[in-house]
Amino acid sequence: MKRKKGRKRTHITTRVNLLFFVVFLLFAILILRLGLVQIVQGEEYKREAEAEQDSTVSNPAPRGKIYDRYHRSIVDNKPVNAITYTRVKNDPEQSLKVANKLAKLIDKPTDKVTDRDMKDYWILIHPNKAKKLVPQSEIEKKELSDKKVYSLQLDRITKKELGTISDGEKEVIAIKREMDSGYKMTPQYIKNEGVTAKEYARVSENLADLPGVNTTTYWNRNYVYDGLLRSLIGNITSDEEGLPKERLDYYLTRDYGRNDQVGKSYLESRYEELLNGHKEQVEYINNSAGDILDTELIKEGQRGRDLVLTIDMELQKVVEESLTKNLKAQHNGANPYLDRAFAIAMDPRTGDILALGGKRYQMNEETGKEELTDYALGNLVSSYNMGSTVKGATILAGLDSGAIEPGTIINDQPVKIKGTKEKSSYTTMGPIGIGTALERSSNVYMFKTVMRMAHANYVYDHSINIPKSTFDQLRNYYAQFGLGVETGLDLQNEFTGYQGSKYSPGFALDLGIGQYDTYTPLQLVQYVSTIANDGYRVRPQLLKEVRESTVDEDQEGKILYESEPEILNRISMKQEYIDVVQNGFRRVMVGAKGTAATTFRNATYNPAGKTGTAESFYTEGKRPKGTEPPSVENHTLVGYAPYDNPEVAFAVVVPYANGKDVGKMSQRVAKDVLDSYFEKKEEGEKDQEENLNTEGGVQAPNSED
Repeated sequence: MKRKKGRKRTHITTRVNLLFFVVFLLFAILILRLGLVQIVQGEEYKREAEAEQDSTVSNPAPRGKIYDRYHRSIVDNKPVNAITYTRVKNDPEQSLKVANKLAKLIDKPTDKVTDRDMKDYWILIHPNKAKKLVPQSEIEKKELSDKKVYSLQLDRITKKELGTISDGEKEVIAIKREMDSGYKMTPQYIKNEGVTAKEYARVSENLADLPGVNTTTYWNRNYVYDGLLRSLIGNITSDEEGLPKERLDYYLTRDYGRNDQVGKSYLESRYEELLNGHKEQVEYINNSAGDILDTELIKEGQRGRDLVLTIDMELQKVVEESLTKNLKAQHNGANPYLDRAFAIAMDPRTGDILALGGKRYQMNEETGKEELTDYALGNLVSSYNMGSTVKGATILAGLDSGAIEPGTIINDQPVKIKGTKEKSSYTTMGPIGIGTALERSSNVYMFKTVMRMAHANYVYDHSINIPKSTFDQLRNYYAQFGLGVETGLDLQNEFTGYQGSKYSPGFALDLGIGQYDTYTPLQLVQYVSTIANDGYRVRPQLLKEVRESTVDEDQEGKILYESEPEILNRISMKQEYIDVVQNGFRRVMVGAKGTAATTFRNATYNPAGKTGTAESFYTEGKRPKGTEPPSVENHTLVGYAPYDNPEVAFAVVVPYANGKDVGKMSQRVAKDVLDSYFEKKEEGEKDQEENLNTEGGVQAPNSED
């Protein structure tokens, strides 16, 4: 029994020893392997671990489109071939190698290459010669910094040495210049104009040997109607300009790249954040040396959101053609200062601006000749004495203040304040009421209304007192219509006009007939729209809709925003007072002695309006030193139609005119606007249906107004 037990213990011990040996052997192998990995192959594995580094680059996407109210394209994007370079690290030698290779594949203009560019290139390819330009002894003696040494090298390169650079090398320099001008990890356009299909294919086939280079699409902003409405649409920065310096921080904090193109004026700028596309995200896989190994698309780009404007571009075209035709006919020796004209059409019920035309003669500095250019912007940034068109507001101010009543009769005969010249209407009218005063554009009726508002005791050729408070009172009334204040248009830089700073009685009378303060054409159309709209002042607007962009650029996306009319205020006058002025405006267009009746009496669309002529001065041009500004007349016309159910209001302003026939120019332009509106409205509605189906989605004393 004892022997059996001893044999069993020996057998168990042998197994345990064997197990310990195997475990020991495995640990030994593991330790050996770890030692091999860490000591022998550590550097190799470290290099492999560091071999691939990811970095993400954002590529610009096309901007959103802009349409008119009937979904006709105004601004879109035209794709062109482009070649880009993304700098991963600062390595002049590597970029030079890439530039040399690219120069064999594409043609690059060299007109932008500077002497500095060539000097930088010369130093890069002649390092030993460059060192000799600033000897080591000079560096040590003067303790020169590397920056100072490089500056001295540049200064000491002679024209002879630069003359050794060939035309082919200049092309390399031109390419490298573009490559070095970009920011790190930001695509820089090497060539985005005139890239031929052959160049595009050649570069595409050799991308593996061109680290950082890519072939892509560049989107040129395409203005479908050429110069039509261009000053109001605005511009975007070029790819060379990039972000505006004055707003750099603003854009950088909103994920823009320094080279990104952004809107820099008016509609393109005002709605930048909507029009700007969502960038394509590309991941660059590169090694620790900075060489790009591969690229991977992380996120597809998306076109910016599309804008639908309130503008009817076909009506806009008619407006600009009429302004152009009439300006060309009148801009002559008899009218040397008549260099501009404006016309606006607006829906008085909604504030939708249907057309916004402006033309101006400007000197082309390159040709030395005058050219007629777009000046739609002038409707909101320039102001003028508007003359008798504002008499409707003066009448309503008199009625609301109690100075006059709807049936008030005033004797129209010349008035004179002691120490001033006699003031009159273009003809003596005798006793008249409000309707006749508006129909025939009586100055005297307005003068005596202002006197009554001031409680002035008028006697011919005697002094009267009109306090400053009367000026303030009149201006407060005018402001209710939008005259002399911001209209609320959804654009920056709107001008409010000038207010006269003197307060003598004669100037108060001038204020009442539109010959003292200045107003913009935009304010004028809001004013007449308020009268047409039974006293409701509506904010004018240019943006009708915002739509989501779609993958197919010929498709329109869903509506994200749709504008609604915004009432700014309701004038304080009674409706019966407004009716009196509306009736007077109607008589201007169809009355027996209406100042615009010869032009509009037979119009089928039943218009109403008010003419105006203001004596003014041309102060914008150059004139001999010590001479007074030349006297001119501003001719204006405001109105709306139909009289009984207004759907379009308009304002035409023709400043700085002289001559007999020019007085009717504002009426001719207005007639063109109204005729076209009612003729083209149905055409526009048909165009809209087709597009959506296919896309899915101041008074002169002796002149008559």
